[in-house]
Amino acid sequence: MTKISPLTPSTAKTTLSLHIILYFIMFIIIVLCEYLLSDYGIFIANQIFIYSILAVSYNLINGVTGQLSLGPNGFVAVGAYITAIMLLSEEDKIDMFQLGISNVVLWVNNSPLIPALVISGAVAAFLAFLLAIPVFRVRGDYLAIVTLGFGLIIKIIIEQERTLTNGATGLDNIPHYTNLYWSGFLALIATIFILQVVYSKYGRAMKAIRDDEDAALAMGIDVFKIKMYAFCTSAFMQGVGGGLLATLLSSIVVKDYSFEFIFKLLIIIVLGGLGSTTGAIIGTIIVIGGGEWLRFLDEDLSFIGIEASYPGLRMVVFSLVLLFVMIFAREGIMGKREIWEKRR
Repeated sequence: MTKISPLTPSTAKTTLSLHIILYFIMFIIIVLCEYLLSDYGIFIANQIFIYSILAVSYNLINGVTGQLSLGPNGFVAVGAYITAIMLLSEEDKIDMFQLGISNVVLWVNNSPLIPALVISGAVAAFLAFLLAIPVFRVRGDYLAIVTLGFGLIIKIIIEQERTLTNGATGLDNIPHYTNLYWSGFLALIATIFILQVVYSKYGRAMKAIRDDEDAALAMGIDVFKIKMYAFCTSAFMQGVGGGLLATLLSSIVVKDYSFEFIFKLLIIIVLGGLGSTTGAIIGTIIVIGGGEWLRFLDEDLSFIGIEASYPGLRMVVFSLVLLFVMIFAREGIMGKREIWEKRR
């Protein structure tokens, strides 16, 4: 058995130096984006950073732990609505809620961004904790069905509890706090934290559960505890990401968190490689950034002197690109490796 050396002072110093370098690189990237990109380009860059948070956290439970969860839309929606309610002013809420408003909604107004994001993530993690108790009694496809049902339940509650969420009308005039610095550095923090988890003893236990749950249980791993840890950690970051997304878009409606949202995150982590944190980031750049870059295909095109419009051509080409990648990289672009690890 390979002996794993403990974290020595020199190792800790190296890790701290690496983190400082990563923060410096992120700062340079953000400054270059501000000077080189248009307002629309900055908006897309913010989306890439936020979806990176969602992707690396979703990959922790699906790719690293191997539990097929289809409920991230519920946690993201909870984070988005809680953050929006905490940031909105009392006057905006009264004007917005035409069918009555609960006193609970009026308790907190004009909250700073960080407390709103932390509370959003904490509530999402608490819901994940309650959900994990019955959910992890099942495995495989049954687990996917149960978590998918949770997302649908959250969606229905948001639509029906109009005094808390304004129903299907949604919320708007949300303060626009999200910028490249907030989204970029929070994405970096989320990525570093997930990598620390993956390379810790908990991460090794998650991978053991993914590879063979029965063998992991026989080796003395507390399977339920490890699943719970991964699930709640993932839900916390998804709640934070949902709050950031709400402040970026300045308006939210419940239909934004339908099955299409889950499908987009699944495409990202599968394309990048299930089990690879850096692969999830690469998948985010390709899906979010590449999808927007191909938007010119939906405009009028000129071919051999003939001008024509092909609505939906962008998604056709994008789907073909994804199909091509998955044919030649069946485990995704990175597989289960990180970008600095050598292919075996």
